[in-house]
Amino acid sequence: MAEEARQLQDSSESTTVVVIGAGPAGMAVATLLRHSGIDCVVLERRSRDHVAQRQRAGIVETRAVRMFDSWGLTDRVLGGVPYDGILEFRVDGRSRLVSDSDGSDGPPARLCPQQVLVQKLTATYLEDGGDLRFEAADVSLHDLTGDRPTVRYRTADGTSRTITCDFVAGCDGDHGVSRRTVPDGVLTAYAFDHGIGWLTVLADAPPPAHPLLAAGREGFAAHFPRGPRASRYYLQCPPDDDPDAWPEARVWDALRTRLGDPGLVSGPITDREIFRLRSLVHDPMRYGRLFLVGDAAHIVSPMGGKGMNLALYDADLFARAVRDSVQGDDTALHTYSARCLRRVWNDQEFSHWLTRTLHDAGDAEPFLRNLARARLDRLFTSPAAASAFAELMTGLDPTGDAVAREVPGNLSAIGGD
Repeated sequence: MAEEARQLQDSSESTTVVVIGAGPAGMAVATLLRHSGIDCVVLERRSRDHVAQRQRAGIVETRAVRMFDSWGLTDRVLGGVPYDGILEFRVDGRSRLVSDSDGSDGPPARLCPQQVLVQKLTATYLEDGGDLRFEAADVSLHDLTGDRPTVRYRTADGTSRTITCDFVAGCDGDHGVSRRTVPDGVLTAYAFDHGIGWLTVLADAPPPAHPLLAAGREGFAAHFPRGPRASRYYLQCPPDDDPDAWPEARVWDALRTRLGDPGLVSGPITDREIFRLRSLVHDPMRYGRLFLVGDAAHIVSPMGGKGMNLALYDADLFARAVRDSVQGDDTALHTYSARCLRRVWNDQEFSHWLTRTLHDAGDAEPFLRNLARARLDRLFTSPAAASAFAELMTGLDPTGDAVAREVPGNLSAIGGD
């Protein structure tokens, strides 16, 4: 017993924040905390190679670029190239260009694949002395409503470890341990199934001149750049479809038809999968000293590219709140959930609007199809509609993110917010 107690004591540590997950949300949180001089430990159940190669989003929106700029980190953490802010819409093969520039000053959005952002955030965090531990198994969270939570895990060699901390940042996605640890009944889940599937295809093929969204009677399709010689494509399909039902010839035929581009250049397909479009919001985004960040708290339809950018917004608010708390002010911790959720619902509404508009404009029943096409026509012809679209695409909110001031409570209270 004495030897077991000694080993447990030797394997115990203490830090300010334990970050669960090393994706965009987790590495953004960790990088901003280290940049503020705040100690943290990042635990990731996957290997470093796996995390570094996960390919998802491709555009870091204007708001997020300016967020990194405000921290003085843009040059270190953002790869890719500036995005010119032009989207191409094709309806029945007819092309229209729409700008998402709102005319404000400051750095523009970046075309930056998720894996590049994660790699650069990881490098910056480690260069600044960060503690990042991959292949952390059996992670469990304890005493989240007390003054000092603990996080337990097992290393790759089987050693059990315990970390005591002030806060836990749950950045491990929709299926991670962080949100599962919250007792039933504390969080309210708002879920919506769009009833739409997308076949997503990654190929070594020339990228488009501009991100391209297409609607037509055959269904929705899209073409996005993922590097100088790589492209990501999307094809509307039944949500329970089988990727094996889409051999390469069928994929390229469908893309050429739906994108209205018979000469579309093909290339080797390196990845394909089918996923169901859905939206999900958990409220509040906090339980005691556990703060949910990114996909652990909300999932948004990929239309509009808001998922990764919402995670970066959450990370910014959380890091600033912890920095304030270390300096003696807990106000931002108490308002974290409300401030995040205000942005989340704003972006959910925009993504839902764009999702329904482009899909209904294609193969919906005639009444809905004509409504959707009227919305697109307004976007293409009305300066006011175009301006509102640009504001939502860039992520800028002229009203700010202020919320009604809440009466601060005890941080150890269940639910916190």
